[in-house]
Amino acid sequence: MSYRTFKRLLGETSLERKCRFLFGGGLLILIVGSFAFYGSRTESLIDEQLKTTGQMLIQPIIALKHWQVEELTGAVSKEETKDLEEGIMQGFRYAIREPGVDSGRPKDAEGHQAMDRLQRGENEILRHLEADDQDNEDRYQYYGAVRAAASCVECHKGHQAGDLLAMVEVTFPAKRIEKKKAENNAILLATAIATAFLAMVAAYAIVRYVIVKPVLHLKDVSDQIARGNLDLRADIRTGDEFEELSHAFNRMLRHLVAVQEELRQVNGSLDAKVDELAQANMRLFEVNNLKNDFLTTMSHELRTPLNSILGFSDVLAGSSNINDKQKRYLQNIQTSGKDLLTMINDILDLAKIESGKMEVRLTEFDVSESVEHLVGMLSPQAEKKNIDLSWEVDPELPLLRQDEGKLRQIIYNLLSNAIKFTPEGGRVQIAAVADDDQMELIVDDTGVGIPLEDQETIFEKFRQGNTTPGGNNALTREFAGTGLGLSIVKELSKLLGGEVSLQSELGKGSRFVVCVPVYLAEQQPQLDNSLAQQAIDLSNLRRIDYGLLEIAGRDASGSDES
Repeated sequence: MSYRTFKRLLGETSLERKCRFLFGGGLLILIVGSFAFYGSRTESLIDEQLKTTGQMLIQPIIALKHWQVEELTGAVSKEETKDLEEGIMQGFRYAIREPGVDSGRPKDAEGHQAMDRLQRGENEILRHLEADDQDNEDRYQYYGAVRAAASCVECHKGHQAGDLLAMVEVTFPAKRIEKKKAENNAILLATAIATAFLAMVAAYAIVRYVIVKPVLHLKDVSDQIARGNLDLRADIRTGDEFEELSHAFNRMLRHLVAVQEELRQVNGSLDAKVDELAQANMRLFEVNNLKNDFLTTMSHELRTPLNSILGFSDVLAGSSNINDKQKRYLQNIQTSGKDLLTMINDILDLAKIESGKMEVRLTEFDVSESVEHLVGMLSPQAEKKNIDLSWEVDPELPLLRQDEGKLRQIIYNLLSNAIKFTPEGGRVQIAAVADDDQMELIVDDTGVGIPLEDQETIFEKFRQGNTTPGGNNALTREFAGTGLGLSIVKELSKLLGGEVSLQSELGKGSRFVVCVPVYLAEQQPQLDNSLAQQAIDLSNLRRIDYGLLEIAGRDASGSDES
């Protein structure tokens, strides 16, 4: 029987009832089986005993038959034969039947069947016959075979040794046997009932006081602990597994109390640290806003005089009364001014992205026109270094619904970086391909490449690849720049709903892949503040020196005012 079947039969009940049910059911099965086995064994013993008695009576009956024959010849007196018969048959009836001789009884089918079986080779047969017209009571009928021995052949002519000479029929009254059997069954039933009753009483006591009582005690203790009484302990002294269970329960409870106390202390300390962290975050947020405002203001303020410098340098460069040396000086001024203006614009864009003020202006445009325009703009720089600059746009690429200006800025930064870091005689290629509802911008170059250890940090702000072990940036020394180009590419790609990836090998070139959706839905600008996104490990919190934050805030405010 499976557990589910047992559960359906017994239902949701107590442990005590389950134990009683199981023990009572097992005991019932055991008693019924014992009765059936004992009854079958009793019947077998009675049959064996009757067969044994019948076998023991065959020889005296044959001897009595011979005496009766001798009585006819006068060798044995009639009184001796009668005494022998009374001594042998004590309450039994017998008859001797020869093969082929009718018994004379009108209904003797059992005798005929027994004779047939003995003639086929059986030696004895025992039957339980019910009362009939001739016999008014039940009886047991024993049929035994009398077979010819070597000494019998001399008298019984025409027979051989082993032939069936006669069949002895012994009748045992069944009344006395059935009475004894009933008395025995009554004694057995009374003993079984008494045993079952005592076993149930013992099972009740064992289940109630040995099993259920300790369990109920543990349940009561658990209920009290659940209500907040943590000073209570289990007290079971049985010297068995329940006592060990109570000790384990008490150890667990003591450990629980200790852990709860530790958690209470940790929570108190954590609350204080979280409060400190919240105040520190507020101060850091204010300082970060001051930094952003400072960068935005300074970028605007620097661009105004820088535009004047570039404008007047263009005017001076157009004058006819300056010599070659002065033209070189003016060219240096213009180059440096344009580089400085690019850096200021990058810083301003980065400040807008971090503050969440960068807006996305969606329009429909053909990306091939933007790529062609930017390639034409950067072709002079590529020609100066004898770099093969080529482009290709998938003709199946549909019109984009994106921010054209920001996408152009991404392409410009990637192409200018590729040209900058590609040596003379190299190759730079840009391609735009369709990938389901996405567009991939792929920029390949044969430049210096980026080491594997620097590829994870190349998109960080103010970082360039190929950093030496000493901490000096070799590429920064060789190629001027702030390290903001790829950072802006990454932030703009995320702003346009895409991402940028890198594949590069040192000395063989790099491949930048920008994947953006062809159709960008209307969305609100997301604040990409690295300070807000960084995970903070509260387990390592320590007290913040607010004096330093106040000094940093005053410095930023003072710089802004100045």
